[in-house]
Amino acid sequence: MSEENKEELLHKMRHSLAHVMAQAVGQLFSGVKYGIGPAIENGFYYDFDLEHHFTPEDLPLIEKKMKHILGQAQKFERVELSRAEALKHFSEKGEKYKVELINDLPEGSVISIYRNGPFEDLCKGPHVEHTGKLKAFKLTHLAGAYWRGSEKNPMLQRIYAVAFETPAELDAYLKLQEEAAKRDHRKIGKQLEIFTFDDDIGPGLPLWLPNGAVMIEELERLAKETEAAAGYFRVKTPHICKESLYQKSGHLDHYVDSMFPAMEIEGQKYYLKPMNCPHHHKIYGSKPRSYRDLPVRLAEYGTCYRYEQSGELFGLMRVRSMQMNDAHIYCTPEQFADEFMAVSRMYLGYFKIFGIEKYVMRFSTHAAEGLGKKYVNNPELWAATEKMVRDTLIAGNLPYKEIPNEAAFYGPKIDVQVWSAIGKEFSLATNQVDFAVPGRFGLLYKAANGEEKTPLCIHRAPLGTHERFIGFLIEHFAGNFPLWLSPVQAKVLNITSEEEGYAGEVLAKLKAAGLRASADLRHETINAKVREAALEKVPYLVVVGKKEKEAGTITLRLRGNRSVFGVNFEEFLNKVKEENTTRALANSY
Repeated sequence: MSEENKEELLHKMRHSLAHVMAQAVGQLFSGVKYGIGPAIENGFYYDFDLEHHFTPEDLPLIEKKMKHILGQAQKFERVELSRAEALKHFSEKGEKYKVELINDLPEGSVISIYRNGPFEDLCKGPHVEHTGKLKAFKLTHLAGAYWRGSEKNPMLQRIYAVAFETPAELDAYLKLQEEAAKRDHRKIGKQLEIFTFDDDIGPGLPLWLPNGAVMIEELERLAKETEAAAGYFRVKTPHICKESLYQKSGHLDHYVDSMFPAMEIEGQKYYLKPMNCPHHHKIYGSKPRSYRDLPVRLAEYGTCYRYEQSGELFGLMRVRSMQMNDAHIYCTPEQFADEFMAVSRMYLGYFKIFGIEKYVMRFSTHAAEGLGKKYVNNPELWAATEKMVRDTLIAGNLPYKEIPNEAAFYGPKIDVQVWSAIGKEFSLATNQVDFAVPGRFGLLYKAANGEEKTPLCIHRAPLGTHERFIGFLIEHFAGNFPLWLSPVQAKVLNITSEEEGYAGEVLAKLKAAGLRASADLRHETINAKVREAALEKVPYLVVVGKKEKEAGTITLRLRGNRSVFGVNFEEFLNKVKEENTTRALANSY
């Protein structure tokens, strides 16, 4: 079965199971009014209005009733009604939410109902043949949901579920979710003292603790080294600017709902910076450019601010303050393919460093009906630019999926989807092509024939934002970061007070070698010290006792409760220095 056909079958199964869940709830609880029950990624949900307040203890009862319905192999049958007939039918049943949905449909609409056994629902379908075709599902959790997403409407009770084609696929998914919960970046981030949030600061505005600041500095060092080698120039831009900048770029028309409200100073509106690109355009345009100067690559770890809705904030993954690994490449059309591929190779290099083995480029294109509204109205340039991107992806043998009607307003874009070590998918970085905004800023270069032309602009952020990328890394490594990224790289533990002097010497040499090292010299048992240090997920615990002191050696306690005895200290030092310098993924022991 092709991937497309499998997705279509799963959608049918999940949609059908939503009906079965609604039927089960209606049979178990009286007075139920039905909202909607769509298929979603990995499963389905249904919204209910009823006096009974669902609890987690209700879910096994509902599952049991659903399995009984599946065993009856009830056939799904489609019935078509006129709009007037459908309104009368659902009004008589007291289904006010269905009536509201029907009222929103135009006059003359043909409306379909699907029936299985005694249950029926307003639905356009499609469904599986009968309930006996449905096997692998599990109800997972409860939530509240405003009817049609508006706070002005009643709050309904939502039951979420997951569903797959086979029990084996369901079991694999549930195990993945269980492991993902253990790796939750919010939990581990708190445990390892990487970041925190505070009500007095505000939601979605993370505070980076010392350990988190170390990780940020290491990521910036990696990016700066990589970009310097690739011919980038680093720039810095302010956190606020005048309204006119975003009017000129077009961002105000398209993104004002995602921007913090303007502040007025001396009769002029200023906005917190939601993106770096207009500022970089101004830097490019600050002096005349020749074709000999191109490509011009401007990079910045600029802090941006976006007003994400409160309900969408999620740990480090959705925040309102973000430090972005941003850069803009200004080039000629002839240079585009090489520049685009160079950016892609940079992505692949980062993937190798972080052990990311599975990825796909999500290539978002425009839709003709959105021209002049959602997208810049230039169909010829859209077609030409999308072809350039597509041809480059194919020539570079890069895996990609083409997604229509999700481009940026100024050009096609690529969102890089990656999978963590346990197979959890993340949207990590972006690579966008801008053929429109440079012209709005009057950006030019003098071509070889003396003619003035407008450059193309490639927007790219291979490491995304510190917030999202560190959130990903926490879950990818489960907090067991490679040496170069670990906030504390080595911790010296003495067994008795007799070894304090030797422990101090070892610590001093580790620090002199440029390693982030600390020591625990408390008068505690070595087992207690090891247990505490293990919770900090330090790569190397350096234990020194009487034998080690006399022999000038160390004992290593490693992650996974492994020990290496009688290690020559100078040999260890050389190995970890190399491991740190090369940003090795695996440790040396």
